[in-house]
Amino acid sequence: MEKVMLAAAFADSNSSTMNVSFAHLHFAGGYLPSDSKDWRTIVPALLVAVCLVGFVGNLCVIGILLHSAWKRKPSLIHSLILNLSLADLCLLLFSAPVRATAYSRAAWDLGWFVCKSSDWFIHTCMAAKSLTIVAVARVCFMYASNPAKQVSIHNCTIRSVLAAIWVVASLLPLPEWFFSTIRLHAGVEMCLVEVPAVAEKFMSVFGKLYPLLVFCIPLLFACFYFWRAYGQCQKRGTKTQNLRNQMRSKQLTVMLLSIAITSAVLWLPEWIAWLWMWHLKAGGLAPPQGFIALSQVLMFSISSANPLIFLVMSEEFKEGLKGLWKWMITKNHPASSESRGPPAGNLEVLPDHVPSPESPTSVPEKEKAGSPSSGKEKTEQAAILVLPDVEQFWHERDTVSCVQDDDPTPWEHGDQETGDCDK
Repeated sequence: MEKVMLAAAFADSNSSTMNVSFAHLHFAGGYLPSDSKDWRTIVPALLVAVCLVGFVGNLCVIGILLHSAWKRKPSLIHSLILNLSLADLCLLLFSAPVRATAYSRAAWDLGWFVCKSSDWFIHTCMAAKSLTIVAVARVCFMYASNPAKQVSIHNCTIRSVLAAIWVVASLLPLPEWFFSTIRLHAGVEMCLVEVPAVAEKFMSVFGKLYPLLVFCIPLLFACFYFWRAYGQCQKRGTKTQNLRNQMRSKQLTVMLLSIAITSAVLWLPEWIAWLWMWHLKAGGLAPPQGFIALSQVLMFSISSANPLIFLVMSEEFKEGLKGLWKWMITKNHPASSESRGPPAGNLEVLPDHVPSPESPTSVPEKEKAGSPSSGKEKTEQAAILVLPDVEQFWHERDTVSCVQDDDPTPWEHGDQETGDCDK
């Protein structure tokens, strides 16, 4: 019994020594050595749940936007929202599983390339999302300033804006790529940020400027544009069409502002942990492991919250989801409906395109070249195939002229009415 107690005390002293010796290290790639098995289970489980919800939500948003773009010309604001959803999908597909795996391991065994690129890729996607929100806020203000005006933007301009966003977002976190590496510390292989003495001043400046460039300044610009857009929405129009457009622009502004505020609130703990770690002095108090892990979970949960906001607050996305669902159902069931054949008791099958009574080309040219009897039969068949509502519409038009007894000028078209009524 005494041997067991001594072994436990020795293990506790080793774990406390490990925590003290690891306190001054700056971990990268999501690697965070922890002695608690609960944290190694809870954090990956939360990340898996975030991935599942966000994956389904972002697929719905992307499908709606692509379906609407296929039906009509894509707009700039829809392209920016699509870019936001694609960045969320990349985070959930490539970064969140790596973080979940890294949190569940006691040592880094994911390789050199993953250690180098993990933090860089995450901050590239997050920076792209932040810059996209600024661009969305700017476009939202342009739309709210004149909702009735149709702004035509070329596809080349949209591609240029999206390419510029990703290029700037990939360049900003490059120092994390350069200084992330694998090191053997206390017999354990770890993914660390190791800054040489030559680059210490540069990385100190980087640690202060990067949150300003990626988080603070874009958030200020986005809030400024949303505030101006909301002020434009408060102005009342004189015409009904203007009022309808202003209501749409107000709903759009509130939805996009909710996206920006939600992203800022859920991303703030990550930046607190960032500044804490990058400015940690020797012998200083390191941020708690639980706080770092939960800040990472909250950052990834932005990718699950954004599609939910789109699908809940936007009537356009709700209608688009219904249209996408109907399109998928009709696309998946044409073969089965054709194999069944026509239902019993219904000998006539409606054609794909019912000819309009006003169309001069309702009778094909082949029928014109045939005999008069065949043409008469085809004409009767076409008359039978007219939809009931269309037939009722034309029947009402024919009967209205016969019932007009109070015509002020009956002598001008008395013959025509008599002939029509006789028919």
